[in-house]
Amino acid sequence: MKSVRVVGIDPGSILCGYGVIELSSRKEILYIASGTIRAKRTDPLDRRLKTLYEDLCSVLKEYAPEEAAIEKVFFAKGIKAALNLGHARGVVLLALAEAGIKLNEYSANEVKKAVVGYGKAEKRQVQEMIRAILSLPTTPPPDSADALALALCHLNMLRY
Repeated sequence: MKSVRVVGIDPGSILCGYGVIELSSRKEILYIASGTIRAKRTDPLDRRLKTLYEDLCSVLKEYAPEEAAIEKVFFAKGIKAALNLGHARGVVLLALAEAGIKLNEYSANEVKKAVVGYGKAEKRQVQEMIRAILSLPTTPPPDSADALALALCHLNMLRY
């Protein structure tokens, strides 16, 4: 099996987590990078989406993943939050399509089950498991951990 690089993306119109990992040809999971794209909360939505798009395109260009994993659509807490998440998700899908990156979607339960072994795990449990599985020196912030968890879930699906 050849190596495959995956980016996980946790979309948001203010904070968007990303995590890049790779499954080596020896079937080892390697941590490449992670972070959070931050838009100014005070900026209008169109400006925040522009920031998200430009910064995500830079991440995709820098790390050149072949595949991507994002969370399936779910119901947000409110109508405005759902709309903003939908806009952010659309920007992410556009950036991935333009870069020619294959898209894979997973439910929150699938991701938690793949990483923690329990589909209703708490955010903190996901963060700690990501730190342990990827041998990170510190626990990643929630948005980055969620993105890394998505990427890890996808690599698990590829391996099995």
